[in-house]
Amino acid sequence: MTITALPANQPETFYRGAGRIAGFRATTARPDRPEDWVGSTTSRHGLHPSGLSTLPDGRLLADAIAADPAWWLGPDRTDTGVLVKLLDAGQRLPLHVHPDRRFATQHLASPYGKTEAWVIVEARPGAYVHLGFSRDVGAGELSGWVAGQDIGGMLAATNRIPVYAGDAILCPAGLPHAIGDGILLVEVQEPTDFSVLLEHEGFGLTEGHLGLGYDLALTCVDRSSWSPGRIDTLRGAAGLLPAAADPFFRARRLRDGDHVPRGFAVAVVVGGHGRLTGEHDDRPVTRGDTLLVPYAAGPLRLQGDAEVIHLSPAA
Repeated sequence: MTITALPANQPETFYRGAGRIAGFRATTARPDRPEDWVGSTTSRHGLHPSGLSTLPDGRLLADAIAADPAWWLGPDRTDTGVLVKLLDAGQRLPLHVHPDRRFATQHLASPYGKTEAWVIVEARPGAYVHLGFSRDVGAGELSGWVAGQDIGGMLAATNRIPVYAGDAILCPAGLPHAIGDGILLVEVQEPTDFSVLLEHEGFGLTEGHLGLGYDLALTCVDRSSWSPGRIDTLRGAAGLLPAAADPFFRARRLRDGDHVPRGFAVAVVVGGHGRLTGEHDDRPVTRGDTLLVPYAAGPLRLQGDAEVIHLSPAA
């Protein structure tokens, strides 16, 4: 078979989980490791090789792809183009922002920024995310909040959005956001670990400006007003995500009988049991599985009552 089932890959980070990844994957609980980086060729910012995925044969996925990119990625691709995570928010995450491609190219020597999207797997009653400012915010006001760590002022100026299991939301680079507690989600993003922390007090951190200084780092923040109608454009309609996600990644929700086109992808089984079948594969899948699908697998079909989130790079 060509499809690879991946073990958990949980690098250290600065916030707490609540054991939801262990419950989802039926593994040992590690609340101090609230993220599982799936099929990752991306390391944590400044902490290489933390974050990189290891294949069952002991090779780093990044090394395997470098050795045979055509088998893994197909013709004319040299990198995966995506990073997928499971994220278990045991506490509210800090308000933060990710730079876009233009900023990353100019200041971080990367062709990728960090647009991301969330597919909510579990959410406690009353769960929420902070997403975008609800009014225009001046540059001086923002820098004052960050310098003084005025958390109340920052959060009061954001949109607090209720979320439920099954929701899918795009979070464009530049948009201030914070995931609330009590949520397990699948995140798909550009393959970087760039975050500008507007809020760092209380998380054991002293700064979060990517080594650029806050004067420069805060220029990547979208300070414009996001009305409820504008927020609604970040949710999918016919597809799992809105068309604005297409230049960055693709996400599909697969159920019994759905066909999957050929291409590199990460698949997360979020419910039920079934089989992924193709010319080279007949793999049983069950809730909690995280799967690496190479280009060499060819077209696939899902059978059974499983629900799979299929995540792939932009076409």
